[in-house]
Amino acid sequence: MAKDIYHDAVREALAKDGWIITHDSFPFKVGEVGFFLDLGAEKLQPKPLYNG
Repeated sequence: MAKDIYHDAVREALAKDGWIITHDSFPFKVGEVGFFLDLGAEKLQPKPLYNG
């Protein structure tokens, strides 16, 4: 799959902002139709501590 001109810049920016790249060319299906997203990423959010 060909990547557009922004792929590497977006991937690097997400990584610098603390995102974890989970998939590079992320495949998924809606019903019987298949798609590819350019990137899959997630960012862990820290849970605040309860200070009673």
